[in-house]
Amino acid sequence: MAAKADRQLEHRTFVSYIDKSREYYQAQGYDRAYRWAAFDQVPFTPLAKSLDECNVAVVTTAYLHHHDSAWGAPATGKEPYHHPVVDAPEAMFTDDLSWDKQATHTDDRESFLPLTRLGELAEVGKIAKLNDRFFGVPTEYSQRKTGLDAEQVAEWCAADGVDIALLVPL
Repeated sequence: MAAKADRQLEHRTFVSYIDKSREYYQAQGYDRAYRWAAFDQVPFTPLAKSLDECNVAVVTTAYLHHHDSAWGAPATGKEPYHHPVVDAPEAMFTDDLSWDKQATHTDDRESFLPLTRLGELAEVGKIAKLNDRFFGVPTEYSQRKTGLDAEQVAEWCAADGVDIALLVPL
């Protein structure tokens, strides 16, 4: 067996997401470099009750329908939404989101919007109930917009008495 050549690396062998993001924003002409979100306190808390007493809601980044955009092009005008679980569509608009379209698909709605499985868990008493509506938030790259969307979903969850909001991003 031949010996492997000694590899001398002059550059990193990985892509630095932080560096690439900064370079991208700078190339786009933004005045300030991209700022990564940082939190001194994490907004999560332990459950105050057991799962079998909890109302569970789902939050997805998939959108309800195609809009009027061309397939694969970003849909415009997306806003946070809520939708009745009993009227959940068989398919969602996912083509404009970033996911590995060569390795997987979004034909199985349950993989990113697990309403059926959560309903089954409620039926057998693992959770108290699946919330009557699910929530959607568009994929945004703005910390300000993401924060506003989170506030809206938190209001809806509070109005519904949701104990657990399960975020299933695509």
